Amino acid sequence: MKKISVIGTVGVPACYGGFESLVENMLDFTPVDVEYTVFCTSQKYKEKLDSYKGAKLVYLDLNANGKDSILYDYKSMKMSLDSDIMLVLGVSGCIFLPFIRRKYKGKIITNIDGLEWKRDKWNFLAKWLLHYSEKQAVKYSDIVIGDNKGITDYVKEAYNKDAVLIAYGGDNAVKITDDALYEKYPYMKNPYAVTVCRIEPENNIHKILEAFCKMPEQQLVMVGNWKNGEYGSQLKEQYSKFENIHLLDPIYESHEINWIRSNASLYIHGHSAGGTNPSLVEAMNLGLPILAFDCVYNRATTLDSCLYWKSSEDIISIVNNEKDSLFPSK
Repeated sequence: MKKISVIGTVGVPACYGGFESLVENMLDFTPVDVEYTVFCTSQKYKEKLDSYKGAKLVYLDLNANGKDSILYDYKSMKMSLDSDIMLVLGVSGCIFLPFIRRKYKGKIITNIDGLEWKRDKWNFLAKWLLHYSEKQAVKYSDIVIGDNKGITDYVKEAYNKDAVLIAYGGDNAVKITDDALYEKYPYMKNPYAVTVCRIEPENNIHKILEAFCKMPEQQLVMVGNWKNGEYGSQLKEQYSKFENIHLLDPIYESHEINWIRSNASLYIHGHSAGGTNPSLVEAMNLGLPILAFDCVYNRATTLDSCLYWKSSEDIISIVNNEKDSLFPSK
């Protein structure tokens, strides 16, 4: 039996997050000769399962995201020294890979995600540590994975190492009909744009909101973790007063969030620092018109085949010029 440890995610069952969704789907296709151990953030799960989809779950009293993520990953690695493979998702704890390599005899496979050290939310020291961790990840991993051609090209250019491209796939999504949900969300009876994401500066939430506050005739539904920090809290306080802007807290019920996505007229994607984002892939599978932030990762994912923007003014211009096709009457 081959033992594989999965390190770096909040855990499963998945709520939000690309890596969590990856693991959730990966466990559906577990070979008979593989045993997974998935490390999980204890405080995120009221019900702590011993196993899920055949995988052993280990709970750590540390946060998988933010400043705790370095120790979270390191502790997970130390507890995985008897595994055959460490699947490391993200680079936070890779600063310790030189030390782990002295004791670990198995293979290390690292998906470096996006360029985490470029995210606006980090201060100078955090960016330096994350950049250094990225270097250690590339140097000490047997295999480096990028989920976007922009990432694999970056690894080759920056480190002269070939990374394996494994892009996110998507379900064959279909439009969900559930008239009962219109009672909960009556404003969704009219055409609306939707965004589902973490509320972070590099996702350009402020630019999207600024655009729609100047287009009162167009409805925007945005779902995210508004209470996760000062950035989100301030934006929610500032923009909740606009009748056409609907700021919803995270929705973990899959039928409900998929209904909101699938009945939208337009998907707006603001991610700028990551690789391939699952929410963008899901919007593509639904066949929604997409306005994506103009960066190499989003262009690679969409094959240069959607509408792109850099500023709130770009969003306003595109919507005003294309409103008859983007917001058809339901």
